[in-house]
Amino acid sequence: MRKLIESTLVSLDGVIGSPDRWSPFDEESRQLAKEELEKYDALVLGRATYEFFRANWGAPTGDPYIDHINAIPKYVASRTLNEATWNATILGPDIVGAIEQLKAQPGKDLFKMGTGRVDDALLRARLVDELRLWVMPVVVGTGQRLFEDVDTSSLKLTLTDVRKLANSSVILTYVPS
Repeated sequence: MRKLIESTLVSLDGVIGSPDRWSPFDEESRQLAKEELEKYDALVLGRATYEFFRANWGAPTGDPYIDHINAIPKYVASRTLNEATWNATILGPDIVGAIEQLKAQPGKDLFKMGTGRVDDALLRARLVDELRLWVMPVVVGTGQRLFEDVDTSSLKLTLTDVRKLANSSVILTYVPS
């Protein structure tokens, strides 16, 4: 069975919104992100992340990371989109059932980028197998927060890995239990 691995950029003060404006991605971070992405053959995205990525990365660029994202299938959780482009499929109203079906298919693990409202359903259904938080050494102040609109009252996490990067970021890997 495939796993669903979720990865999110987060500031020291818990902000996840608009990381393109504040995350200090350097060459090491980009290389690590590219190596990680090669482990997966499909992306799972919420509507907002899908729309942002499509608008900013939706055409070939010559950048191996972005071009890989362009090439692989994307599965979008949305209650408002009726159609998708950019090699994407809308998952439909039963996000839990759709993710269960994707996880049951053969292939590499699924990679979910970003944390948002869809995580409420995915975490309650115990469909997220790993949560990777790329904690960036910045204080943003305002913006969408990690687990905003997510019921975390029964969420228990076990830290399974810590990786420190040269730019003072850390990647914390948790397994929901």
